[in-house]
Amino acid sequence: MSEKSVERVRFPGVTLHETVCVDENVVIGEGSKIWHFSHVLPGSVIGRNVSLGQSVMVGPNVHIGDGCKIQNNVSIYDGVTLEQDVFCGPSCVFTNVLNPRAHISRRHEFRKTLVKQGATIGANATIVCGVTIGEYAFVGAGAVVTQDVLAYSLVTGVPARWVGWMSRAGERLGPDLVCPRTQERYRQMEGKLAPVG
Repeated sequence: MSEKSVERVRFPGVTLHETVCVDENVVIGEGSKIWHFSHVLPGSVIGRNVSLGQSVMVGPNVHIGDGCKIQNNVSIYDGVTLEQDVFCGPSCVFTNVLNPRAHISRRHEFRKTLVKQGATIGANATIVCGVTIGEYAFVGAGAVVTQDVLAYSLVTGVPARWVGWMSRAGERLGPDLVCPRTQERYRQMEGKLAPVG
């Protein structure tokens, strides 16, 4: 049996390009697609209907929820968790220690990073370890996130700062807090945003 056939048996209903490397002790949900030169390390769990672009590295011990889309050239390291429907733009960066040195091992100092349901991380953004990005938040391209991001927030810049609110549909909200695409209404309470109803 060819190596490709073995992979089909291990992961039924999953599309794996022939250049993909999947280590042992990995779970990949049905309907997921992993493209050229990507690598999934041991202990990683990838949900259903996930798309990993070219040259993506996942793991070890990373959890990626259902429906996530990871664009090309993204590395998701130990300590990072993506809930469902997270979008990671091309070449966005996750770190896992605050003060790395080549000559000092800091594996025991990895900090946890959580990206909650529906959040978007723009191309070339950097997410410094130890933060939580809230539900449906939107991190602009090239931003550097150094602190937690509230749900539905739009943050941009270096370091990333709050510049507005976003809807679940990915539209910037105006003063009326109504999504221009879906007409879904939101309300602001105590500095936080939530859908009405």
